[in-house]
Amino acid sequence: MENLILPDSNIYIGELRAGRDPFRLFDDLPDEFEFATCGQIILEVCRGIRDPHIARRIRESFSVMVYLPTPNTTWERATQLAWSLDRAGHVIPASDVLIATLALQAGATVLTHDAHFHRVPGLTVTASLR
Repeated sequence: MENLILPDSNIYIGELRAGRDPFRLFDDLPDEFEFATCGQIILEVCRGIRDPHIARRIRESFSVMVYLPTPNTTWERATQLAWSLDRAGHVIPASDVLIATLALQAGATVLTHDAHFHRVPGLTVTASLR
């Protein structure tokens, strides 16, 4: 998918901590962008939300995004990627290896503030869409 963006959980969490609706970040962007999510990102974002009304609204917002599933082949690719990165001296969290693998499979750009995503070969990473 061309112009598919996979925002990392730190994008959403940073906005929530600032008291802002994280999905508003995408409102003013050109329609050419399509946004995706995955189970790992939803888990990371929603686990810290204390207010059940906000949690429900966030889950509803995630539900209309492109969902990148994690079948067994994705786990196998993530395992191989983690192994390769570790051998190259680039140990990154397993959750981020999974997110990177999903982005690679979907041809998505990862929107994140985590620099270690730049260590993943072939992954397109950005800190901003503006």
